[in-house]
Amino acid sequence: MIARGMSTDVRRTKILATIGPASDGEKTLRGMIEAGMDAVRLNLSHGTVEEALELHRRVRVLSQDMGRAVGTLVDLPGPKVRAATFGRDGVELPDGHRVRLVSDADHSTSEVIGVEYEGLLEGIEIGDRISFGDGAIDVEVVDTGGEGLDAVVLHGGRLTGKPGVHIPSERMRVATPTDEDLRILDAFVGVGVDMVAISFVRSAHDVRRLGTEPHPRGPLVVAKIETRSAVDNLAGILDAAGAVMIARGDLGIECPIEELPHLQKHIIRECIAHGRPAITATQMLESMVRAATPTRAEASDVANAVFDGSSAVMLSGETATGSDPVNVIATMARLCARADANFDVENWTRTVTRLRVGDPRNGDGHTRRVTDTMTDAAWRVAQELGATAILCLTRTGFIVRAIARYRPRMPILGFAPDERVRRQLSISWGATPITLSGFADNEEMVREAVQTARALGHVRNGDIVVVLAGIDGRSRTTDVLRVITVT
Repeated sequence: MIARGMSTDVRRTKILATIGPASDGEKTLRGMIEAGMDAVRLNLSHGTVEEALELHRRVRVLSQDMGRAVGTLVDLPGPKVRAATFGRDGVELPDGHRVRLVSDADHSTSEVIGVEYEGLLEGIEIGDRISFGDGAIDVEVVDTGGEGLDAVVLHGGRLTGKPGVHIPSERMRVATPTDEDLRILDAFVGVGVDMVAISFVRSAHDVRRLGTEPHPRGPLVVAKIETRSAVDNLAGILDAAGAVMIARGDLGIECPIEELPHLQKHIIRECIAHGRPAITATQMLESMVRAATPTRAEASDVANAVFDGSSAVMLSGETATGSDPVNVIATMARLCARADANFDVENWTRTVTRLRVGDPRNGDGHTRRVTDTMTDAAWRVAQELGATAILCLTRTGFIVRAIARYRPRMPILGFAPDERVRRQLSISWGATPITLSGFADNEEMVREAVQTARALGHVRNGDIVVVLAGIDGRSRTTDVLRVITVT
């Protein structure tokens, strides 16, 4: 049954799309924004920093021209390990085949595979599994003696080019973020990128090593959950990061595949408890790299990600190298809108109200608890009164993310004077970012927000709106809840 007050054509779950050779032209980018793309991902595992900087500039200019707050996220490559080249034609590795892994080969054959990782022999143990090509091929280490590792192919196939190599995260001796990550980050901080994603995070320490200013002065930090250690240390990571990405590709290699759907639900629930956006990623509409329509299983996967509580869903190769990126965005938008319309609000709110809120022992614990309490009250008031919209006046965007976890049926209008905050809301569920001229006396700010919402057509005379704000321009917490009839 469709939830009362939610239309099947209103989408609340956001879409983050990776830009690549198939989508980096102005015409295609414009079409993707018009089709429903809310934010773009610049994947620094491919291409050069200079190319990505130019693409960032192009997206920023285009989004301003279209009057859309399209967020930009730079995805740092992290300690990515690759195999020495197998050549264009590739090499077939059948099941049961024995291979040797070494760190000093400049090309790979069916007998010897070069792995571009100097620490290959230091931490690997017999019984460890190493994967190639995003898990397409698995080998198990059977001998660690000598100048290499002997392994047996468990799941074979053909490898071409320089495929990625997945080494169990607890065996990796490379720090995250890497020195190269920090060099890349400096370039993007200089041009005001909105968000930055850290690859292969293992603990909150990895997040803090970025050294950027807290958002919105600096970029919103997105921790990619793709290792077992990250799952184990999730609470600390959420305290340090501004959002998380559930990178199901590498996470599905590190963990038993039957565990992955349950980990997805667990991670999203923890994000909701902390008021952090959760981005579900990897192979969501993979068949649409070539096909015009997704598989039935992919359509169900997208809907289930929405039902799990994802704030945003991410597209990778589908839009970076696919045959029709605009069609992919339009398809994803329809799938998300339909799932949003059928979202089980009643059961969801019962779950949310049982989740743990901010810990007062943390540095921002008091602020978080005040915001949690105020947003809980605002959501209940909006529900009881049948409010048309919830207006949030925010400095950092946190109040918007906090109210969004209740999945209110009415629109969430996020008013912020900081343009970067408005773009960072591009991955926050249900948020419509709107410009606020500045922070002043509460009465003045609220009057401006209501008038702007009415002028933009979000509310009409006679509507009831709920407003969350600070008492004045000096407030650092959300300490005022108001109910207003629009006149």
